[in-house]
Amino acid sequence: MPADNLIVGLDIGTTKVCAVIGEYNEQGSLEITGVGLCPSFGLRRGVVINIESTLRSVAQAIEAAEMMSGREVGSVFTGIAGAHIEGINSRGVVAVTGRGREITKEDVDRVIDAAKAVVIPMDREVLHVIPQEFIVDDQGGIKDPIDMIGIRLEAEVHIITGSVTSAQNLLKCVNRAGFRVNDIVLQSLASAQAVVSSDEKELGCLLIDLGGGTTDVLVHLDGAPYHTTVIAVGGNQVTSDLAIMLKTPQDAAERIKKESGCCYMPLVESDEEVVIPAVGNWPAQAIPRKEICRIIQPRMTEIFKLVKEQLQKKSYLGMLGGGIVLTGGGSLLAGTAELAQEVFGLPARVGYPARFGGLASEYQSPIFATAVGLVLYGAASAAADRYETGPTKRTGEGFIVKLRDWMKEFF
Repeated sequence: MPADNLIVGLDIGTTKVCAVIGEYNEQGSLEITGVGLCPSFGLRRGVVINIESTLRSVAQAIEAAEMMSGREVGSVFTGIAGAHIEGINSRGVVAVTGRGREITKEDVDRVIDAAKAVVIPMDREVLHVIPQEFIVDDQGGIKDPIDMIGIRLEAEVHIITGSVTSAQNLLKCVNRAGFRVNDIVLQSLASAQAVVSSDEKELGCLLIDLGGGTTDVLVHLDGAPYHTTVIAVGGNQVTSDLAIMLKTPQDAAERIKKESGCCYMPLVESDEEVVIPAVGNWPAQAIPRKEICRIIQPRMTEIFKLVKEQLQKKSYLGMLGGGIVLTGGGSLLAGTAELAQEVFGLPARVGYPARFGGLASEYQSPIFATAVGLVLYGAASAAADRYETGPTKRTGEGFIVKLRDWMKEFF
């Protein structure tokens, strides 16, 4: 954790950059004291395509959060997304070597290292290795095997990999904006920290983070991640559909989507109308709100069906006792939870970040789920570094060290 006791989450998205500042109060509780939001320029579908535009958006978002909190930011935890993200499950096996066959932290580290020894292409790097369960002498379902007696220790882990160059470009943007990156974290993991309860994770839960350029998907079973993917379709496609079908500019289509959009027809009253603004010599006109819904609903249904197909291939769909949690800016579209419930046949809700004191009204929105989750991730990481208890293995730290070395070498 930074010396000044601040933990800063930086969510660099396709449509917006969010910065959230958390700090500990006198009672030792984490409070959100600063929130900054800035339109994002320079990203396409979660990946940096223009360094200068992105770093300006980053600097403006953090500056807005600094002004609100009255504190100066030095380092951040930043999220990463994009279609290059992949998750795989792996298993490792080692013999217990401690005195009296007692399992130690060294044994746990060795078995996780064995589990992550998978072959990945040269242009990819491991972002996270997250233990799902440990197995001691064929006894499964163990979350923390330290101090148990055994001969053979196995670990089931979820490995998340991403493009090295995408992470390097992200790091470069933040560094050139004047800030240090503590860690790079998968955005859906961060969002889950903020909006998914531990009970939902234990029961089996699907998180769908509906962003502007991408849709992030994360499946928790028995409290641990089992499936991670990013679909390169998001809310921007909905806006484009409206702009094309209504023959109106993108900014007007975005405003119509936010103010009058709905993606579930039964929620729309038959006599509701929406005014389409004038364009050029064409006058403004009023159309039924049902027409807006007829444009939006097929695209949202397509996104949900793409997610559903993936879960059906992995046979996870019948294991989601905790239902579906929707978050991100796209989840604010009216009817999103109802449509998801119809497509998946499972209970669905919109996930809002939990209250952490401070400026609750400022960050109580799905838009800030990832940034708030990054603050929580940073707080948990700091606690793990201080106390080093349990089978915590933060390989993201090693990844960020490699990226820093790369930056020093070339810049």
